[in-house]
Amino acid sequence: MAKIKIKPLADRVIIEPASAEEKTAGGIIIPDTAKEKPQKGVIVAVGPGTEDQKMTVKVGDAILYGKYSGTEITYEGKDYLIMKESDIYAII
Repeated sequence: MAKIKIKPLADRVIIEPASAEEKTAGGIIIPDTAKEKPQKGVIVAVGPGTEDQKMTVKVGDAILYGKYSGTEITYEGKDYLIMKESDIYAII
């Protein structure tokens, strides 16, 4: 898990997505163009929440999120997602 100096606002979180699968279960190598975007990751930063929305996730939580959730950002050469806590489906 990376240490990040970005502080999300309100009920937003920053996620380091899991890497895409490189091979199938049978050992076939998947080309970059066919890789599925991962739908899980680890939270690296959490906003303070809002008056109405208290944060239930914390830094280090492994989570599942929607396929099209969040906005991709690049910070210090690494890719992250920033999204609202409500876009997170589950803590795993």
